[in-house]
Amino acid sequence: MSLVDHYWGFRDWFPVPQRNGRFHVIRWVLLEANRLAVTGALLTFVFAALMLIGSIWTFQMQQVLTETPAVQTILSSLLSGIILLVSIVVSINSIVLSHDITSVDAQGNRIQGVMEFRRDIGELTESGESPTDPASFLSLMAAVIHDRASALEEITAGSDGELTADIQEYVDEVINTIEPLDHQSDSASGAEFGILWLGLEADYGTFMDRSRALRSSHGSELSETFDEGLDDLVEAFQLFAVGKEYFKTIYYTQEVSQLSQTLLVISLPSILVTASAILAINAKILPDTWVFGLPPLLSFVATVFTISLAPFLVLTAYMLRLSAVAQRTAGAGPFSLQQ
Repeated sequence: MSLVDHYWGFRDWFPVPQRNGRFHVIRWVLLEANRLAVTGALLTFVFAALMLIGSIWTFQMQQVLTETPAVQTILSSLLSGIILLVSIVVSINSIVLSHDITSVDAQGNRIQGVMEFRRDIGELTESGESPTDPASFLSLMAAVIHDRASALEEITAGSDGELTADIQEYVDEVINTIEPLDHQSDSASGAEFGILWLGLEADYGTFMDRSRALRSSHGSELSETFDEGLDDLVEAFQLFAVGKEYFKTIYYTQEVSQLSQTLLVISLPSILVTASAILAINAKILPDTWVFGLPPLLSFVATVFTISLAPFLVLTAYMLRLSAVAQRTAGAGPFSLQQ
């Protein structure tokens, strides 16, 4: 792996510019970043915010910790919330994974459906190629859709002006949407699910609707050859849609499993630190050592609250991407909400 590839690999952990020079921090946080990197950024923000508030809004921290039950009450609520959160997420993970625990007949039907889908993909090309990885699938489908859209343009060459203009506009929109998938799939880097995001950008539903609109508007003017070519293009879009939805299903399963695993690992230290802090505050055993010039009680409270919030920040980091993917792929049904 070259030095440049190592540089692009840092996109998992740092929002470095993309290969085209663009810099999208929000996109990096929502989609491209490793969830542990987002969690670390949120933890750093919470700790810095608590330290800043405590430094600007000065008050007697010693009195707050020893003479009022507010801190103990908040930490106790967080401790209960951590245990409840872990239970809920593990239950959700069990429901997601139960999809794979089925009978032999169900497994057989699933495998048969996969083989039929791969056979349909192979029939799109003369070589019978049927890729199994997302990058090759996107490149193949982009090439097939591009060729079939260009064939429609050739079929309507010499037709009347209005029909030619509508077909030309339709073909140009299809090619402009599909071409980036072929060019960027090989260079997508810096994100564990980078290829998936490329597929999410293609709004296939719009073109399937436009194909029906073309038939209804110019039905009497369209030749049988053009009608068959339009059917072939719609078929390619349908296969692309099925593949993209299946990749999304795999992503959800993997993401929820990683969420449960990370949450279980983070929750145990968080529970131990929170419980120990409650006992220390109740016994009035508080630190008095200055570290890096930070007030001992302020840094103690900020550290304990940050660690107590760690499970919730892990959930926030994963749910940001899960909700973003769900929102970007919500148009797979017969209706979609335009924003």
